[in-house]
Amino acid sequence: MLKRLLTTTAALAALALPGLAAEPEEVLRRAADLTPLGPWSEGDQMGMGNTQGPGTWMRCAAHLAAPGAKLYELSHIRANDMPQSPFGVPLVYEYRPTVGIPGTRHAATYYGGATQAEVKPTPDSPLLKLGMEQAAPIVTSAVLLDAAAHLNGGAPLEPGTLVTAADIEAMLAAQGLGARGIQPGDVVLIHTGWGALWDDAQASQRYYTMGPGLAQDGAELLAGRHAVLVALDNPFTDPVADGQLTGQAMPPQGMDEGLPFVIHHLNLAVNGIHNIQNARLKEIAADGAWTSCAMILPLRSRGASGSPVRAIAIGAPTR
Repeated sequence: MLKRLLTTTAALAALALPGLAAEPEEVLRRAADLTPLGPWSEGDQMGMGNTQGPGTWMRCAAHLAAPGAKLYELSHIRANDMPQSPFGVPLVYEYRPTVGIPGTRHAATYYGGATQAEVKPTPDSPLLKLGMEQAAPIVTSAVLLDAAAHLNGGAPLEPGTLVTAADIEAMLAAQGLGARGIQPGDVVLIHTGWGALWDDAQASQRYYTMGPGLAQDGAELLAGRHAVLVALDNPFTDPVADGQLTGQAMPPQGMDEGLPFVIHHLNLAVNGIHNIQNARLKEIAADGAWTSCAMILPLRSRGASGSPVRAIAIGAPTR
């Protein structure tokens, strides 16, 4: 307790320094009571990571809401010409040729009308435009839509099932979000239940072969509401019918204009909406945390067409 009081007192005293942009005194006082100081349990592997939680989030929120707040990039752009550490394995990016799906228009169009020559003029070229270094860090409000509960009593949706615009509106109303709706810049999380296969050794063999997904009118609705990113607990974002990937079934949304994966086309090439596949949504759906703060940070890899992310959401359960 003495250490906590001394630390808090020092922080409060610093507030008196002129021109110091620090958290309000009341925020520091309340955050101090919510921030653990140890000792940590035997066998602990997190170290001072145990301090992270409601107290640190509270201090962070004060800066997010501060007038004039701006984002500062604290990481360098990753590329083959960056300085390489002699103490580890060199990082080398190998750029692959553009590959489309035979008989489709996929990979033929780019966001903003950019051409292949502008984006990737040679097979071994990085993306000269639209690379991941251009992607914005995403720190925003998120809305969770529980399609598994809405359409299938909580069980995983069947392969090829469409989550439509009408479903989105109905889920918003059922979850008490009808008045709020989807706000500009929101992340939209859609729980289909398909992610349950991920953790099942036997069922996981089917995970990447099919799945439910977002309907075209649902994607158009989210674009009209200016969502920044759509994350589903499936491998495709698009719905994929059983047998579709082996040519034994048609895409659930047809092949209009040669686009079997029309959601990829609409989100990425037309509307500039990011996609996340394989989102882990079972815990947040089980808790009914319908709204949250999402933080999704792609790696700043020059000329890359995608990036692994550690996506998190911080929200309060409703059940």
